[in-house]
Amino acid sequence: MMKFKFDYQEECIRNSRDVQLFACRWVPSPSPPKALIFLCHGYGMECSGFMRECGIRLASAGYAVFGMDYEGHGRSKGARCYIKKFSNIVNDCYDYYTSISAQEEYKEKGRFLYGESMGGAVALLLHKKDPSFWNGALLVAPMCKISEKAKPHPIVINLLTRVEEIIPKWKIVPTKDVIDAAFKDPVKREEIRNNKLIYQDKPRLKTALEMLRTSMNLEDSLHEITLPFIVLHGEADILTDPEISKALFEKASSRDKTIKLYPGMWHGLTSGETDANVDLVFADIINWLDVRTADSASLTVTPVRDVTANVQKVVEGASNDQGKPKRQYASLLCGLNGGGRRLVHRSSM
Repeated sequence: MMKFKFDYQEECIRNSRDVQLFACRWVPSPSPPKALIFLCHGYGMECSGFMRECGIRLASAGYAVFGMDYEGHGRSKGARCYIKKFSNIVNDCYDYYTSISAQEEYKEKGRFLYGESMGGAVALLLHKKDPSFWNGALLVAPMCKISEKAKPHPIVINLLTRVEEIIPKWKIVPTKDVIDAAFKDPVKREEIRNNKLIYQDKPRLKTALEMLRTSMNLEDSLHEITLPFIVLHGEADILTDPEISKALFEKASSRDKTIKLYPGMWHGLTSGETDANVDLVFADIINWLDVRTADSASLTVTPVRDVTANVQKVVEGASNDQGKPKRQYASLLCGLNGGGRRLVHRSSM
């Protein structure tokens, strides 16, 4: 397979609530991209480090890849891993990703969502928000249904709901060590554990309830999914039951849908398996994309409405309405040659 050179860049934006969010991208250069891929990361995760491998592999295959750390996640501002409203995540992603799609060089390109775990729920909700806008979705161990084995008793949910507005940020939700349970390869597991941008504390009460409600709402509306998708799941996943992906595949109304189940693999298909297994998963992902982007004329690209007013780029020396200074992150350009050479350029601060 031909490998494309690409540039890596970082920027900061402000969302509609005036919270500063971190964003990054891997863009083929000088070749134009085959299509656009928009990353939706998992709970507690982030894009620039944890999803770097994903960005590199897809950009090397000729796709422009865009990521954004949700509010309170990774390098974005906000209370750490506090999800006040799940719809805030969806709306932030929608505003930023549609603003990219509206840019002159990208407005005729196909648009694909890529969601891992909780990010799978984000991707599906982005589709439901604007069903005709996206050309497809890649869903890796998506959180779109609560396994019967993990579903809390209604009495427990009721009790927690009664106090969620009183102690929304309290870290009182008991949980197993997610990293131990998600990532099979011990070396990669420790690398992930050492990533300080990843949230590793107990879930906050409001966050846990928002995720629960989102999953249960999605479970009841899987038949409303109509976009082309591929769902990939490890059969030994104990965090999101493979039955979840089977239910999505069976109930979705999409005419173009694919499911890939991997015996013996865990939750972290693209980051926690052996190199051989990760290669296999990405080969399936890229093959699915290549088939659907081979004839660009067959992709129906919906025009973008003017939504860029909800996204402000943080520019050095400028100020917002509150008079707070805005600062631009260093821009990093990482051209990857066939030999793996990495070129880094830092802009002046």
